[in-house]
Amino acid sequence: MVEKLAHLSRLSFDEEGKAQIRGDLQRMIGFVEKLSELDLEGVEPLMHMTREVNVLREDRVGGSITREDAFRNAPQHDGQFFQVPKVIKK
Repeated sequence: MVEKLAHLSRLSFDEEGKAQIRGDLQRMIGFVEKLSELDLEGVEPLMHMTREVNVLREDRVGGSITREDAFRNAPQHDGQFFQVPKVIKK
């Protein structure tokens, strides 16, 4: 199982690392098995950590800097737009 998980996650472990991962997995499985011992009759699923839902602030117009100030620290610009290296090759 450790070999399969390592392959799927594109990780490699030496024998000591595999033993440590195996122990971690056994502890996680033990924890989940321990949870199955709980009596959850009548317990509603938790949807949110608090009873508050969609606590949002109002949008406010704030100050901004001028284009000239923005370009002051830009490595390259044409006076209207920032110029950045091309990252998508066709």
